[in-house]
Amino acid sequence: MHFTKWAVMAAQISILALTVVSDALAQTQAQATAPAATSKNIVAWAAKPARLPPFTGPNKLVYRLADVLATHRGRQSWQQEVFLSRDYAGAWISMAPGEKTKTQFYADDRVFWVVQSGQMKVTIEGQEPFIASKHFLIQVPKRLQYSMEAVGNEPALRFEMRPAGEYPDYPLSETPTPVKGMQYIKAVYSGGGTYDGKVNVPYVDFEKQIVQGGEKRSVWLRDDNNYVTILRSAKGVPTPADNVWGHFHANFPEIWLIIEGTQQFLVEGEKLVTVSDGDLVAAPTGRWHRAMPFSEGPSTRLAYIPRPDNLHWYQPALATGGGN
Repeated sequence: MHFTKWAVMAAQISILALTVVSDALAQTQAQATAPAATSKNIVAWAAKPARLPPFTGPNKLVYRLADVLATHRGRQSWQQEVFLSRDYAGAWISMAPGEKTKTQFYADDRVFWVVQSGQMKVTIEGQEPFIASKHFLIQVPKRLQYSMEAVGNEPALRFEMRPAGEYPDYPLSETPTPVKGMQYIKAVYSGGGTYDGKVNVPYVDFEKQIVQGGEKRSVWLRDDNNYVTILRSAKGVPTPADNVWGHFHANFPEIWLIIEGTQQFLVEGEKLVTVSDGDLVAAPTGRWHRAMPFSEGPSTRLAYIPRPDNLHWYQPALATGGGN
């Protein structure tokens, strides 16, 4: 892999562009390789780390769900942290049948999760309780109290994203879970987050609404601090050349969860990886990366980004909209 060269062969770009355009959901692929044509593209000097930023803490290129499950074989109740950044703390969490969480809430940020297997009863302040199963996408706005309970005969497994460095708060009816270095005191608050009934809703039943129902939903949640997109493709495309790098972000790492089919990722400094339902892929801040649907049939990834209006830096050879 040669990430030290800027030149990209015009023929390769033309072939890639034709392949992308031929797909019924061309925008999904284009987001991974080329800038949008909605505004004038400007070639500028981008500040990019001279040395590749490392994977730190629990972060790594790929967490394969099969490996995570194997680590906890024989246990029904467990959790494993798999992602940590300035903005997010992500973990796989398994609840044994009948296990309940405490009622809690977060002061200033959303908490959101994807059910991978099993079933859970979810109770959110102001909403009718509901049963969530495989590939339910659930979000809770700031200051809304919520709880969940694993129902049925198998563990309820979820990938949950919480705000980094922020601990949950609890109603007076609960006994707070101790946190080292913190103390829980009685205090008064007011107000809370809301759902907008359009983009931000309590849940999206991905299997029923999108896979079976054909709903065209491209965003799971969006607010000032969070942006999670649903990037679904009807079928795979040929793997681009190694010198088609995608893009990089200036001030945050990106993570993806595969919830359908098979996709390929190329992250600067790493080998091309092929992943499928339940696998996680991450790219550190400042590293080129691209994501593409692979193989036959539909595939979907969720892209977690803490900046809704985030900047994508692309290779100049792909910036066909002009500039200076």
